[in-house]
Amino acid sequence: MLNSQSHCGTDTKAMKIRNISQSILTASLGASLALVGFYFLNDQNSTSPSTNKKTIIQAAPQIHLSKSVPSTLMVEIPSFETAASQSVNSVVHIKTISTGQQNKQSLQDPLQDLFFGRPPRNQQPQKIAGSGSGVIISNDGYIATNNHVIEGATKIEVTLNDKKTYTGTIVGTDPTTDLALIKIEAKNLSAIYYGNSDAVNIGEWVLAVGNPFNLNSTVTAGIVSAKGRNINILKEDYAIESFIQTDAAVNPGNSGGALVNQHGELIGINTAIASNTGSYTGYSFAIPVNIVKKIMGDLVKHGTVQRALLGIQIRELNQTLAEEQEIKDLEGVYISKVFSGSSADDSNLKSGDIIRYIDGAKISSPSELQERIGQYQPGDKVEVTYDRNHLIYTSILTLKNKLGTINSVAKEIYFFGAQLEQVSNKEKKLLKIKNGVKIQSLKSGFFLNEGMKKGFIITKLNNQIVVSPEGLVNTLKNTKGGILIEGIYPNGSKAYYGFGL
Repeated sequence: MLNSQSHCGTDTKAMKIRNISQSILTASLGASLALVGFYFLNDQNSTSPSTNKKTIIQAAPQIHLSKSVPSTLMVEIPSFETAASQSVNSVVHIKTISTGQQNKQSLQDPLQDLFFGRPPRNQQPQKIAGSGSGVIISNDGYIATNNHVIEGATKIEVTLNDKKTYTGTIVGTDPTTDLALIKIEAKNLSAIYYGNSDAVNIGEWVLAVGNPFNLNSTVTAGIVSAKGRNINILKEDYAIESFIQTDAAVNPGNSGGALVNQHGELIGINTAIASNTGSYTGYSFAIPVNIVKKIMGDLVKHGTVQRALLGIQIRELNQTLAEEQEIKDLEGVYISKVFSGSSADDSNLKSGDIIRYIDGAKISSPSELQERIGQYQPGDKVEVTYDRNHLIYTSILTLKNKLGTINSVAKEIYFFGAQLEQVSNKEKKLLKIKNGVKIQSLKSGFFLNEGMKKGFIITKLNNQIVVSPEGLVNTLKNTKGGILIEGIYPNGSKAYYGFGL
């Protein structure tokens, strides 16, 4: 009995084992078939139109990349870390000391002024500290910054990212673009790479590198919000405003610092912010690097900027003007006046013409035109495409400087707090004078204290004809005693100033 039971128990166990094995085999086969079916169906879905969420997420980046960046950049896009590491060592901290005048007239007793007359001016020199940023553009110590960062400075201290400190000297300035070039005596510096501001796109990611609020080596990120912005902050003659607008955080101290792309290449010099408080509130503005390159090259070579001009007065082509002049296409810049003897006049451009292209580059606004021409030298030839009475013409212009020539302009001369320059042929003709030296700008000094204003043209000194800035300075240096200066202002009014040396 026991054996029979034992045999029966063995057969039953074997049958159970076979059943379990068959179940496992069946389940495995079913799972394999299901897996094959899943991959087959998934492959079908991925290659056919579908609203499947996964398919859309995978396809969107491919469509975006193919339309937004060159194929050479689709494999690897530079990171912010790379851009920051490549640019932060090229940005320096600039500290300045300048001497101002503290006017104490306001502290006088008004009753004393009434009965005894106003006392002599009592001005006491006052040291003013300033701070900003700069960008190393050559490994032997040339640094680009803003003119307003170093303007009037009697001492310039430059601190590198590695905390080494140097004394800076001014090589040259250009108030019309708010740019300046300084130099430190150092070698093997980390110079930044130039980018191409013409290739910058709206919506592109950028970094602002500088020293806001004396916080060294600060990096902020944003996008390019607009190009060709004119915000009317430069009040100089021949000023060029065609800023790159970004929403990267820029604050006091960032001025003169770098705006770089994702490759760490310089695309602009940070210059201004749009703010009601003096601090960042949403938008900042940078000078395009293509202008920076031109200005820095001129300052290194000539000590002053060689500005090329078309010799025209322009207006923005808006809807009101278009309706007045029966203009259909609002693209371009309207010429309201052509100056006699200018490059435009030589090439027969006329008032009412509309400039559409410069050397094949589309022109949409006055700031774009200024930026484009600002990259050329006097003597350069440019192709201008313009619209006249709904017909398109092309002309080749030879650009001239503000003196009406293609020669290099000499470096500006400063004396008695005034920037002196040769009066232009156009101004001579307009004011009916044969000679003169113009006061281009004025800082605290002798001329300003005597009441002279910017734009005044000195024609005679002690009844001797003034021909050049160098001649004027030499005469002043060699004259003792009384000085009588005669001249004329741009509005035609004559003026005389007398003082003693």
